[in-house]
Amino acid sequence: MKNRILGTTAFAVVAATPFVALAQTAEPAAVASQAAATLDEIVVTGSYRRSLEEAVDIKRKTVGFSDSIVATDVANFPEQNLAEALQRIPGVTIERNKGLGQRVNVRGLPSEFTFVSINGLATASGSGGRDVEFDIFASEIIQQVTVQKSPRAADEEGGIAGSVNISTARPFDYAGRRVVSSVEGAYNSISEKTDPKLSFLASDTWGDLGALVSFSTARRTNRTDSESDIDFRPMTRFLNRGGTQGTQAQSVLARDAGVIVKDRLDSKETDRIIFQDKVGDRAYLNTQDQWGGTVALQYRPSSNFSLAFDAMVGSYDTTEDEYDAAAYSASSRSTLETIHEFDKTTLADYGMVVLRDVSYTATQHEFLSKERINHTDYQQFGTELNWSGDSWKLHTIAGYSGAEKTLDNSNLKHVAYAPSRTRWTAEGGETIKSANPASIDMYNSPSRYLFEAYETTYEEISDDKYAAQVDFTKYLDLDFFPALTSVQFGARYTDKSKERQYGSLNIQGPSAGSTAWLNTRTLAQSELTPIGDLVPGGDFSIRNLTWSQVSNDYARRTFRYDGFYTPFNVGDYYEVTEEVLALYAMADLTFDIGPVPVAVNGGARYVDTSITSAGYHQIQNPNGSTGYTPEPVSSDGGYDKVLPSLNITADLTDSLIFRAAASETLIRPALTDLAYKRTASWNSFRFTDGNPNLKPTYAKQWEAGLEQYLGDGGLLAVSYFWKEIEGVVRQALTGTVPNVTKYNANGTIDGVYTFDVYQPINEPGSYEVSGVELVAVVPFGQFFSPLEGFGINANYTVLDSSLTGSSTLGIPTPPIGLADNTYNVTLFYENDKLQARASYNFKDKYVESIGYEMYPITREGYGQVDLSASYRVTDSLQLNVEGINVTDEATKGYTMDPSFPTMYEKSGRRINLGLRMEF
Repeated sequence: MKNRILGTTAFAVVAATPFVALAQTAEPAAVASQAAATLDEIVVTGSYRRSLEEAVDIKRKTVGFSDSIVATDVANFPEQNLAEALQRIPGVTIERNKGLGQRVNVRGLPSEFTFVSINGLATASGSGGRDVEFDIFASEIIQQVTVQKSPRAADEEGGIAGSVNISTARPFDYAGRRVVSSVEGAYNSISEKTDPKLSFLASDTWGDLGALVSFSTARRTNRTDSESDIDFRPMTRFLNRGGTQGTQAQSVLARDAGVIVKDRLDSKETDRIIFQDKVGDRAYLNTQDQWGGTVALQYRPSSNFSLAFDAMVGSYDTTEDEYDAAAYSASSRSTLETIHEFDKTTLADYGMVVLRDVSYTATQHEFLSKERINHTDYQQFGTELNWSGDSWKLHTIAGYSGAEKTLDNSNLKHVAYAPSRTRWTAEGGETIKSANPASIDMYNSPSRYLFEAYETTYEEISDDKYAAQVDFTKYLDLDFFPALTSVQFGARYTDKSKERQYGSLNIQGPSAGSTAWLNTRTLAQSELTPIGDLVPGGDFSIRNLTWSQVSNDYARRTFRYDGFYTPFNVGDYYEVTEEVLALYAMADLTFDIGPVPVAVNGGARYVDTSITSAGYHQIQNPNGSTGYTPEPVSSDGGYDKVLPSLNITADLTDSLIFRAAASETLIRPALTDLAYKRTASWNSFRFTDGNPNLKPTYAKQWEAGLEQYLGDGGLLAVSYFWKEIEGVVRQALTGTVPNVTKYNANGTIDGVYTFDVYQPINEPGSYEVSGVELVAVVPFGQFFSPLEGFGINANYTVLDSSLTGSSTLGIPTPPIGLADNTYNVTLFYENDKLQARASYNFKDKYVESIGYEMYPITREGYGQVDLSASYRVTDSLQLNVEGINVTDEATKGYTMDPSFPTMYEKSGRRINLGLRMEF
């Protein structure tokens, strides 16, 4: 194994075994050849160039397949959170939400295929899924990250794409006393706000004892302007209706587009005639307050014994204000009036006609003031023991990870029904006045908008995870079997649970139960503020457009009457628990095949999982009465599995290494998907249920590659990987509920309908994913001396998949979330005083969702340029300047073809200026 190399300014990706903290103990020489997992690890050193060299050196010495290269500099590179600190690792990309990295993808696979742990413990963030919301973690409190792509038997199962293993710092990671602090200001180009960021670390040792504390706090104020929700809506919406709505839509299609509908009640025909669902002009203001801290206590009386206690606590508070002026073309009151432009050619291969420009009889114009308040507290506590003798080693861990999350959301809704014209534009869509005399200017007619509701929801989530593991290694020197160098055995127990309380309540009057404001109070009766003043930064940046609406602060003060609260609904409660017992054994062998030294690690892991899901089903009241009654229900289930693994390394020459790995692994379904719950989408006439009978998604995988070491820290590497994935979880139509009564906002009955029921299921069959990863670390000085200090660090991943998506119309669709190409390129320069880097990371287009289970919605390929420079004024003082998204790239999406955009979103560039002090 290797020592953790920790300092203050640069991170390198290196090959390592999962239990990196074992480096605190002396180990026999046999350990140097111990097989390790396929992984990348970020380790702090003091120099970007030196960390590159160290990364390549350790990668070379590690048994097992590894993609090892410097990825980023968490303390000194332009990232806003931990997710963005990982995006430059080979094969790693991130999912962005309004300009902020939020979730991590490994090798282009969906984020829920990635397993995350901190200090060896499964990480709780309150999401309820296996994916972790990385935006809650401050990157400054993290010291090591490993992205493990192919497991050993000793590694906790749970990542088909890979496992992200995070470590916080410990006092014996440093040579003596270390105190580091930094202060930073970050400016956002759209909000025109400057936000502070502070971090601090202090560590010291006193003989056998050591202590370390670290702390980071930051505020982020970000404005995002967006056009979105410009999705496909099937003409089934209008044609299936009775009365004049359906017949008028049918006649207009024939008159204006020459589309003859043979049977307007046949959805197989009408689902292929498309109109525009909604256009929303939106301005978001997202304010985040984030803090995190760690405490580490360590007792190390000798190089053979180490006992450590780690604690990590933090909080993430975010308030998002969304101000939305939207036109809902698919209004229940509306139908087609005039088709101005239609498209029979773009999607002709699928037999689809798209109405590009249409006037409607009664568009539902909406002014929505939405407020989302998210508060997350997380904490983690763990202990770790490392003890070794002349021929053995014992490693144990035990700990707890938990998160408490509250979500307090509200939506003030005013509605105006009037004829309007809605059409696609080059980057989104727009709604304008139609030729109908009753049409309105939707942005400047506040007296026409009537109060419908002030909708509130409140949710509390508890996410708790406990774990304990014992691991024993015996090093061998057997005369009758000299190739066998060590055997390893262990057991791990984990207990995970998620509990959710949820409630909703609509306010429609000045007191509880009152409906005095419904359809009587107008938007003009409230205090209105121009959009350029509601959010900092001035006018709406997407289009030459302005409007006024109600601020969320005014809405909260005005519409929440005294004594108001959002009660929990007993029928929306659920709790899911999962217990896993794992036993494993593996062995390490070293031998020669002719002149080639070979190292092999092989083993198997047995996992036994039990699940309890408890919640409520909604049972319709008997005797024809309306409404539903929650009925408690619970279910017990489980499964077991043996997961083998194999890792091989062969030194073909002094500088050329062949590596290979094969394994079987799994990812468990999200606890949220296992829960007994039912969510109603009234406007879509559907229920979404959980499924306690879900099984894991399994994968068989192998990988092979070559690594050419150039000297002076240089590396060229190529690898090919293959995965067969079965039991993928997706949403599917599993039944219907007849005679569901749907109510209008004023309490009157809208109608009685049959609702579809969707549940997560395990997709039958399997599909294959294969790909190639290329890595290049090239210091230019070794080839041309005048370029000393310059270099490039680049990686590229290309994927291919046999899976087609789950479109009910049979439209070929790649797996949701899978991007075919990703690459990262960093150009760097370094001398004794100056470090400078320019980085470009790109993720190719991928299917984000499938609208109405029919139409694939694609997120366009996105590339971002980040810059970083630091200058060391003195040995203890450093100036930093950083730029994030310096080219101000927009996030875009479309449905099936780029000429049908569904989203255009800009979050601006971010410029940071910081000062770093070391003592």
